[in-house]
Amino acid sequence: MDKLNRLFQKYNAVLEMQQFEADSLDYSLVEKHIEFLTRLDVIENSAISVFDLYKKEHVFVSANYSKMLRYNLAEFETKGNDFFNSRVHPEDFIVNLKIGTKLLRHSYRIPAGERKDYKVVSDYRVKNGNGEYIRIIEQHQALELDKKGNIWLALSTVDISPNQDLTGGVKCIIFNTKTGKMLPFGFDNEQKNGKNFLSKREQEVLSLVREGLPSKEIAERLFISIHTVNTHRQRILVKLNVSNSFEAIQYASGLGLLE
Repeated sequence: MDKLNRLFQKYNAVLEMQQFEADSLDYSLVEKHIEFLTRLDVIENSAISVFDLYKKEHVFVSANYSKMLRYNLAEFETKGNDFFNSRVHPEDFIVNLKIGTKLLRHSYRIPAGERKDYKVVSDYRVKNGNGEYIRIIEQHQALELDKKGNIWLALSTVDISPNQDLTGGVKCIIFNTKTGKMLPFGFDNEQKNGKNFLSKREQEVLSLVREGLPSKEIAERLFISIHTVNTHRQRILVKLNVSNSFEAIQYASGLGLLE
């Protein structure tokens, strides 16, 4: 518990580095976003939420959390942020706190004009409404900045992960949606130094596999040997912790690695 409290204190200290001017925040924008996201929630399967970094609370939680994860959203109304926090696997919650702290620090170093260009994709374990752990993929990005460039509103979309191996920990990446540049973030043993994520060449190979090319044609396209292609394919399966190319394509696509 002491460790968790220290992590919370560190996270909140980094969060407080953003200094907001309440009078400058236009909450009519929040209402417009909520109106749009409520309509989107009807046609999308993803669960959507918006977090207000000034108020430090969710200002929108879509009904799809109830449909997809079978959550009782009436509990959210009374418990607030603790409602979601309590459903994250305890090991993954600690890792997510560390990642969140690191990502906040990273965002402060990004020029204000580029902060909305970045997306964070995390794959981790949560408990659904039936009390069973499942893996989800959550995507975070800045929705609105204040006049000083602080990240004010953060948009989250959640989907069920195609990888339901519950033995692994958190997998997380941050990438620029305009340039495709990707930075790995990980804290468990499997993810140190970004080891669990694909190199540029591995992404190229998997993209060509997705197009239906056999190893021989991939080798010719990339000017490498068939042996090298097959080595890349095997490493992809190991890094993504999947058993075949179809699962690898699904999982990598969900993480945004093939965009």
